[in-house]
Amino acid sequence: MANTITLEGEERTEFGKGAARRMRVAQQIPATIYAGGAEPSFVKLPMRETTLALRRANALFTIKFGDETKMAVVKDVQRNPVKRQVEHIDFYEVRAGEKVVVEVPVFISGETKGAAVAFIDMQNLQIRADVANLPERIDVSVEGLADGDKILAKDLKLPEGAELVIDDPEDSVVTVEVPKEESVETPEAAAAEGDAAAENATADGADSSDKAE
Repeated sequence: MANTITLEGEERTEFGKGAARRMRVAQQIPATIYAGGAEPSFVKLPMRETTLALRRANALFTIKFGDETKMAVVKDVQRNPVKRQVEHIDFYEVRAGEKVVVEVPVFISGETKGAAVAFIDMQNLQIRADVANLPERIDVSVEGLADGDKILAKDLKLPEGAELVIDDPEDSVVTVEVPKEESVETPEAAAAEGDAAAENATADGADSSDKAE
């Protein structure tokens, strides 16, 4: 069961760039809560608490403003491209027991055999799950896997009640293989190349002398 993050904000009645700038100066973030076909709600949230809360992937939020309380998940976050400060948040209102589709990052754990290395083929997966149990990440164990092994989408162990949203369950999520060795120049090889270059230079010099005579 996921923990719900509670944010207490205020109803937002001003709009536009100027209003958004004033809110950010006042350490507030403008946000919109969408609710299917209903009219969206416009709120402003405390900047520090909200920014910290956004570190939790796929968190479930309880947003209080005025006389209203809404349960929501993050739909989109807009950040300043330079400062990376949060400038606006879009939420999607949900109901208890509702299932939604979220994007979940893939992480690997464990040790492969020998020189084999695990490569993530799909960095993120789309998962449908109950709003009260949204996964923050999908951990894939590569313990003991060897060169040529693969973990397919259909092989993943998902949280209880969650299901993968994918066109082809045979798609590879993780591939294990031994990287191709890059050529490394040894001191002996470098010395051999130096001797060959010197011999060529000597031969070229001799040819030049012959031509001069």
